[in-house]
Amino acid sequence: MGRTGGKVLVVHCLMRAVLFTSLLCGGSPITFCNIDTNQLNDCLPAVRGMSPPPPTQNCCDVIHQAYLPCLCSYLPVLPMFGIDPVSAVALPNKCGLETPRECHVP
Repeated sequence: MGRTGGKVLVVHCLMRAVLFTSLLCGGSPITFCNIDTNQLNDCLPAVRGMSPPPPTQNCCDVIHQAYLPCLCSYLPVLPMFGIDPVSAVALPNKCGLETPRECHVP
């Protein structure tokens, strides 16, 4: 990858991290991947820790309305926020949806 491609990738990852930080820190809600970002808080217990509990119905409602390929594009930054990417990828299936093929743990 050339210098320009590397810089674009770094900027892209930083933008994702900044956006995700605002999501998890309770900033003003924005529409993100077809959902209100504050709704993602309903899913945090199901994706944190060694043995997270199953997702709640509220979490599954969020997952059902989300554009999952968009959410999956954020998998690489999840560990920075204490979120287990494997648990995150498992959420759609646990909520009765098929996990998109774009969703794979890096």
